[in-house]
Amino acid sequence: MNEQRIAHHSPDPDPGTPPPRLFPVGRIALVTGSSRGLGRAIAHRLRKAGCHVYLNYAGDDAAAAEAVEVAAGMPGSTTPVKGDIRSAEFLADLFDQIRDEHGQLDIFVHNAATMHPMLPVAPKIGPLFDEIALALNPLLHGAGTIAKLMPEGGRVIAVSGNGAFEVIPNYLATGVAKAALENLVRYLAVDLAPFGITVNAVSTHLLDKGEHTSNKAIAGLLASRTPNGRLTRPEDVADVIALLCAPEAAWIQGQVVVADGGLGLRA
Repeated sequence: MNEQRIAHHSPDPDPGTPPPRLFPVGRIALVTGSSRGLGRAIAHRLRKAGCHVYLNYAGDDAAAAEAVEVAAGMPGSTTPVKGDIRSAEFLADLFDQIRDEHGQLDIFVHNAATMHPMLPVAPKIGPLFDEIALALNPLLHGAGTIAKLMPEGGRVIAVSGNGAFEVIPNYLATGVAKAALENLVRYLAVDLAPFGITVNAVSTHLLDKGEHTSNKAIAGLLASRTPNGRLTRPEDVADVIALLCAPEAAWIQGQVVVADGGLGLRA
């Protein structure tokens, strides 16, 4: 299949315009935690590229329905799937569903995360380990099945953040979980490479989510320090994930790609 050359990315593309083709139409993608925010942006970006996207979410039926409705005019298609991605049983059932309906999986993006504010000197042990389980379980439980579901090779991409290597106030649980996730990416990259599967992570900083942006005072400060002139948007991260799905990215393996507009370069 002929591949089109990647066009220059506009910072504010027309949402109704399909993005440049990065990989063959008809690929099957699973995106965890994708009913809102960054996960939704990733699911929509892959759908615009022609994927059939399994949109996994934990519990917000209204948000999932809205995500599907907004994507109605895009190329590709969407199947919403509700369930706890930490559960080995749910994950096995989901993989069985994908196998029964499409025969294989091409792209697995693990984005699901939660936020339990806490300090290292006063940790909440239960929520901390829940967050670690959410970060690790889908890949730990799913790696063997993923190898079988991607007989022609594929892409596994985990979403991380700067809290994996920087200390952010009240961010202990998420920071530890993301650090563990990045290390797991490296181990899985080595073991899944012989199957033609690449495993990488995309890391970002505080996101500009419009009216839903957290810590607006800090967000304004960080935006002013970003060399690219603004905070990272969910669509920016989704574009980087799409790039890692391109055939030309097959030699990128076990890496953490930072998509933050250069903010992390500042001293």
